[in-house]
Amino acid sequence: MKISAGGIRALVREKQYDQAIEQIGLMLADVTGEKITNVRINFDQYSLNSLNGFATMGKERELFFKFHQEEGEEDTVEEYYNARILQDAGYRVTVPVFQRSVPGQQIVIYDRVSDPRLSDVCSAIEQGKSTVSSENVVAAQIAADRQYAAIAINSLKYCDDITARSQPVMQLFYNRLVDNPQNFSDQKPGGRLRRFYLEGQVEWPGLSAPFAHIWQLPWQINGIDYRFNLKQCFEQAMINLSPARLIPGPVITAHGDAHNANVWYCPSKEGEPAGLSLFDPAFASAQMPALLAEVKASFHNIFAHPFWLYEADIALEKYSANIAIKNDRICVETDYCLSPLRQQFLDSKAENFWAPLLNELDQRGWLADDWEQIVRSGLFACPTLVMNLLAGDDTSHNPTSSLIGFCQAIRAASPPVNDETDMFVQMFDAIRKAM
Repeated sequence: MKISAGGIRALVREKQYDQAIEQIGLMLADVTGEKITNVRINFDQYSLNSLNGFATMGKERELFFKFHQEEGEEDTVEEYYNARILQDAGYRVTVPVFQRSVPGQQIVIYDRVSDPRLSDVCSAIEQGKSTVSSENVVAAQIAADRQYAAIAINSLKYCDDITARSQPVMQLFYNRLVDNPQNFSDQKPGGRLRRFYLEGQVEWPGLSAPFAHIWQLPWQINGIDYRFNLKQCFEQAMINLSPARLIPGPVITAHGDAHNANVWYCPSKEGEPAGLSLFDPAFASAQMPALLAEVKASFHNIFAHPFWLYEADIALEKYSANIAIKNDRICVETDYCLSPLRQQFLDSKAENFWAPLLNELDQRGWLADDWEQIVRSGLFACPTLVMNLLAGDDTSHNPTSSLIGFCQAIRAASPPVNDETDMFVQMFDAIRKAM
């Protein structure tokens, strides 16, 4: 029997947990060379394209495992685990004790730590259930943003090696938009764009329609008209996120996928302040396009919260979103907004990471004139390509969370028609002010 990460995930989806646990144990034993017992799968909302959990190796060594298997993308996956690259650059990163990078069986295994993931800490704060103060969490985030900016600037270089176009981070962006990511001249909608949306059905409060019937309609959100429709946003993403657009260009050493479920929150100890430690550097690289490096962290740790992307049922309870089609325009009214915690994360990311990096790029003459639109396309790709935003039996979204998600995607990619503000305009204004 050939064991694969994809096969294990399929068993979990089908709720055949005993078989999944058995296969995980066999895979872990094969990787570690030791007896594995007490395998437990961690059922959490953050593992959108991965599976993680705990196990015991030998008599008492506790392990945390996590593996990826991007559905339909097995042949494009190469070397994944690059913790040493990050460690050598100065990042605080947890290094796996075992790993395997064979396509279809990519797995990292860590000694289990007692520190919580930052995603769980933040969710608890926003639900009023946390014993950790938001002040300590924000302070740790500010310190991390400053450190990441310093490392980015220290590692910044200009890369004209076109082989860098095939690095793993492209898997998160361009490769999910097209069927043939190696052919940069063939930019036809494909991949997850086609599979999730072009063949899908929109189910929003008060509206049911084929996605293909609405994606060319303009948007108005809370009275603000937006410049681009969904079709234009996807088309721009295919151009702006193309590896040929980004390389040759400036690159840095970065994690690339530092959403908070890949970050340990390390509480203060012996007078030391609380800090953050990265793990699971599946897409890390020393040749990360500078404008993409912190895009995933910026969206998933700020604009995907509170609740709508990862905890759709909670969002349904807390927020409303209503839609009407008026004069062939999608008009949405929603009370969704950033929580105070995410607003502070936004302020820090803009001032302490983005502004220093962009200022350095500008001083070296490497800052693209359309840098904002490149970053916006990256932000847009985060919610639309990490998972299917349409509501349905085979997705995690309900009509309300789906509509909020598309509002966030439109806001990410498209500036307002007039000089009006929203949470994304606020971020870019804060960046420019701090530069």
